[in-house]
Amino acid sequence: MAARKCILLLVTCLTACIGQSRGQKTFVPLVINTWGFTNATEKAWTALRNGGSVLDAVEKGCTECEAQQCDFTVGYGGSPDEHGETTLDALIMDGTTLDVGAVADLRRVKNAISVARNVMEHTTHTMLVGEQASAFAVEMGFTETDLHTHRSIEQWIAWNNKKCQPNYRKNVSPDPSKSCGPYKPLNPADWKESPRYSPHSDEYDHDTIGMIVIGANTTAGGSSTNGALHKVPGRVGDAPIAGAGVYVDSEVGGAAGTGDGDITMRFLPSYQAVEYMRGGMAPEKACQLALSRIGKKYPDYHGALVCANIKGEYGAACHWPGLDKFPYSIRNPTVKSTTVEQVDCQQ
Repeated sequence: MAARKCILLLVTCLTACIGQSRGQKTFVPLVINTWGFTNATEKAWTALRNGGSVLDAVEKGCTECEAQQCDFTVGYGGSPDEHGETTLDALIMDGTTLDVGAVADLRRVKNAISVARNVMEHTTHTMLVGEQASAFAVEMGFTETDLHTHRSIEQWIAWNNKKCQPNYRKNVSPDPSKSCGPYKPLNPADWKESPRYSPHSDEYDHDTIGMIVIGANTTAGGSSTNGALHKVPGRVGDAPIAGAGVYVDSEVGGAAGTGDGDITMRFLPSYQAVEYMRGGMAPEKACQLALSRIGKKYPDYHGALVCANIKGEYGAACHWPGLDKFPYSIRNPTVKSTTVEQVDCQQ
């Protein structure tokens, strides 16, 4: 009888092992990123297949978008600020150590995500900003170059010719709805009531790349953007803020976002989504709840999240008035090539 029980136990174990190896889908490794930036997804996937780490994959994927100027909202030659200058924000995060490297308002250096990784690996800081971030990049061997392009210059000239409309100023003189400035602050008694949130035109949609890579019990995340079009010089959005634009934890998974960074960074939705998943929530539901917190305060807010847990299960959510569906790109062993999926947007 004892021998029979042992045989039955052995058969059960073998059946379970065979089921795991043959009957169940393998969801990892996984690459998922905001928008239909499939070349970036594929570049990250190739890095993994060539033996690279999850951090290597994130860096390679975001670098591809920077080089290709994805939608002209990532990399050089896009989103000139009020002075016509393109500046870059980026972040990379290690989900195992929770180390983060970030740059903001980076000038004259194209490789923002790689500079961010150098901040993580060659300093004990989390973020460097502005001219000093550029100086650090040069120390690390990066080349300074002009980030302007003919397109970005023409874009800035056209905006100036429209009396700098639209812009992000308020409670200043001269009237920012009619003038380019220079501006001076109004006395509080002269302030005009303005909406808590002013939706912009399609021209102002922020198509940051946010990427999550899930490996075998490891995660990494990253983001890269040139920020808001015609922003006030020095403005920094959510992309380089850990927990806002990106957050990963190898015990749980990760989340990355896109949208209006000035609102997003006030809520840390990427961190919130990861914490929801830590409690057992499915990725799509975690994304939805994290965004719903923002929508309650700012009904006209536009933003989206992609979420994935450590098992490689993933989902997305979108709160974006005027946008019907939000596209995002994924690659894992269950698909033959990089795939663009979509999720309905809450209006």
